[in-house]
Amino acid sequence: MPEPRHRTKRRDRRYQLEPQRRKRPSRSPRWYGPAVLAMIGLGVAVIVSNYIGILLPGAPSNGWLWTGFGMIAVGFVGTMYWR
Repeated sequence: MPEPRHRTKRRDRRYQLEPQRRKRPSRSPRWYGPAVLAMIGLGVAVIVSNYIGILLPGAPSNGWLWTGFGMIAVGFVGTMYWR
């Protein structure tokens, strides 16, 4: 139904808030990327040296294996926060 021209729409008297602006996440320090990649590389080195027998002569140890996997996992989690 058409509205008459002489009637104007009432403005809403409620206070209108602007949506909050998103803040850009800050960049990681320059040393963060190489440190994360070094952690992954060190974990791989621990696992490989465990199987070669450099760490402990004799049979490979499960402790060193899990240490290497833990270092790789820490490095991987670190890559998710790298900006």
